[in-house]
Amino acid sequence: MILSFIPTNIGSSFSVSLGMIPVTLFALRRGLKAGFFSAFIWGLLHFPLAQVYYLTPIQVVIEYILAFGFAGFAGVFSEKLQQTIKNGEFKKSSWIICYATVLGTLMRYFWHFIAGVIFWGSFALWGMNPWLFSFVMNGVSALATAIATALFLIVLLKINPNLFLPEKGTKFM
Repeated sequence: MILSFIPTNIGSSFSVSLGMIPVTLFALRRGLKAGFFSAFIWGLLHFPLAQVYYLTPIQVVIEYILAFGFAGFAGVFSEKLQQTIKNGEFKKSSWIICYATVLGTLMRYFWHFIAGVIFWGSFALWGMNPWLFSFVMNGVSALATAIATALFLIVLLKINPNLFLPEKGTKFM
């Protein structure tokens, strides 16, 4: 959550979500359930820290409960990544990190896209179509977030691959 306070805005509507880095790492280390739960908690933490942009209750549920929770889907690749790390396959492990990052980011930003069409479309610049507006705004943010997350996690993999491996007997699946 602390990473969310680092200013990464690109203009007024685009941003890189640095919080995806630890959430994706945790999901890859602990699996799908733990990844979903940690991402869900990340979404909930926006409320007491006054980081919620509120239009309607449904919009808040979509963007802070569903969207953040679905970021944990990166954990789908947890076991495969851990096996490749144990086998010493750095290149294959790097690709799995990329796939996991893209999946978690796409799952999260899918919900932001839906909310963008339904709730934020009326704020579209220059009278742009709400579908296109949401696709561009959320797409650029998702792409930047996925690239930053994947690159950072690959560097972490190279520095210390054990960060992606749970301690014996602590797998939360």
